[in-house]
Amino acid sequence: QARVERMEQFQKEKEELDKGCRECKRKLAECQKKMKELEVADPESGKGELEKLQAEAQQLKNEEKSWENKLEELKKKEKNMPWNVDTLSKDGFSKSVFNVKPEEKEETEEQKEKKHKTFVERYEKQIKHFGMLRRWDDSQKYLSDNPHLVCEETANYLVIWCIDLEVEEKHALMEQVAHQTIVMQFILELAKSLKVDPRACFRQFFTKIK
Repeated sequence: QARVERMEQFQKEKEELDKGCRECKRKLAECQKKMKELEVADPESGKGELEKLQAEAQQLKNEEKSWENKLEELKKKEKNMPWNVDTLSKDGFSKSVFNVKPEEKEETEEQKEKKHKTFVERYEKQIKHFGMLRRWDDSQKYLSDNPHLVCEETANYLVIWCIDLEVEEKHALMEQVAHQTIVMQFILELAKSLKVDPRACFRQFFTKIK
């Protein structure tokens, strides 16, 4: 909730700066138009008015620069913001995502358990291989070669494996597998947020995270 509120506040600030910058540009354009009209219509007698407009135009230029500097600072701040499901699933990230809809039907606990068991029996070796990978590029390539692994069953298996490793006091190995578990869970959360099949968005996840 706090994170969402911070993001909303950030967005509001950005919109206000954008609005202020646009309004300043509009006023400057209007002022410059009046100056040109005055120069053409009555250059001598309108000298005093022209000087007044020139001073106003200069002030508006300074103001415009100030707005642009503030916007630039905000963009830098936005660039350095920590990533999460909310920021990653904005329009800029959802481009080129395949239009694959996730399954709508609800599964019973029994069906889920059976599906998980069958999946693990078939792909346990591949899941463990993914769990041991360290580099982003290696993880992306392995999932590209084995897209069937991008699913809830893989994430569930990795969680259980982490618990087993911790019980066995293999802490360093547990931390390695935990990292890959979080990667898989993040991809699944992202897919849910974008309402697409997880296999359709894991490449975008790696591109952004790298």
